[in-house]
Amino acid sequence: MGKKKSMAALALLVLAASVLSSLPTPCLAVTSPYVRPRPRATLSLHRHDDADADGQTPQQVHVSAVGPDQMRVTWITDDDAPATVEYGTTSGQYPFSATGDTTAYSFMMYHSGNIHDAVVGPLKPSTTYYYRCSSDPSREFSFRTPPSGLPINFVIAGDLGQTEWTNSTLQHIAATDYDMLLLPGDLSYADLDQPRWDSYGRLVEPLASARPWMVTQGNHEVEKIPLLEHKFKAYNARWRMPYDAGASPSGSNLFYSFDVAGGAVHVIMLGSYTDYGAGTAQYDWLKGDLARIDRSKASFVVALVHAPWYNSNKAHQGEGDDMRDAMEALLYDARVDAVFAGHVHAYERFARVYGDVEDQCGPVYVTIGDGGNREGLAEKYIDPQPETSVYREASFGHGRLQVVNATHALWAWHRNDDDEPVVTDKVWITSLASNPACNKK
Repeated sequence: MGKKKSMAALALLVLAASVLSSLPTPCLAVTSPYVRPRPRATLSLHRHDDADADGQTPQQVHVSAVGPDQMRVTWITDDDAPATVEYGTTSGQYPFSATGDTTAYSFMMYHSGNIHDAVVGPLKPSTTYYYRCSSDPSREFSFRTPPSGLPINFVIAGDLGQTEWTNSTLQHIAATDYDMLLLPGDLSYADLDQPRWDSYGRLVEPLASARPWMVTQGNHEVEKIPLLEHKFKAYNARWRMPYDAGASPSGSNLFYSFDVAGGAVHVIMLGSYTDYGAGTAQYDWLKGDLARIDRSKASFVVALVHAPWYNSNKAHQGEGDDMRDAMEALLYDARVDAVFAGHVHAYERFARVYGDVEDQCGPVYVTIGDGGNREGLAEKYIDPQPETSVYREASFGHGRLQVVNATHALWAWHRNDDDEPVVTDKVWITSLASNPACNKK
């Protein structure tokens, strides 16, 4: 009965949002006066905390979605161990198994552990599966698969890093249920210090082993040493995404797309730090991917990128402009509903924009690079606030995108306010596919 009441209340909220979205309301720009707490220390997680762990104990476990009914499980062992995942829908019982691959990499004097990954499935939607890795009996994990239709709940958090603020953000994320996490780049802030990749894997494991984490790269994943080490070595080895799956394989782990909720939501992950101009592999792939989208099925299309295309913060000004010049028209013509970025360590939401002016058929642009990184917050904004900038605040936090039905999604930003998640900015987003003015032939 409680679930019926909840769904009824949600239906009333959607109805109210639909009425409000049809009214001509002015865009009121807000720069929050909130006073941020002091920065917090970087966590020290270089050593594994489990005293009973041995060289075959799985660690740094995380999962990602592969197609409509599979999940990739990735984990690391210090010593040789089978790349096998055993799983089932009852704790302690594992009637199914899948065997994958094992790789490793070296970076200067550092040598990684054995990096295993195996794809499990077919899986039922909205179902909790219990699993263990490398047949190790000491650690049982569980994940829940995404739903086969709407509604679906995303968490979006960028520039996480490994500070006490990161830990606060992760605790806030874990406190409320969700189906999938999307991360627009800057994961570990290892910055060449490879053991920091290991400590990051341990830090996020409680969440990343339980829900699919879908990520793209940021500038802190580049880690290039000229003549000695090539770009994205650790990132590509540790965070393999489904770039070779589905109807639109990209051929690169640095950009890809996937469908979720039975195809009702199409998610595009773009790469700010690989070539993106006309005629490049990423540009041609994006053009083809957008052309394949059937908007009668994909009610919402969202994109993630690291360097923001719109930004009124003084930090990283103009760093996303070249990519915007190259690709913005592609996203606009395909009626992409929202674009989420990181890089700038603050929060900002823009109105629907195209060509630097407000446009009812353009995407909503959001900067969400405030997960908790060690570099601190970007507190200086351009004044006056641009007319297209609706709300901006330099605080740590995370966002939630609830796609309620085929026409409406609710976006909310949760500020880390003295360790409490406070909803500070919220807006209903109407699908452009449902707007007749944006779909004239």
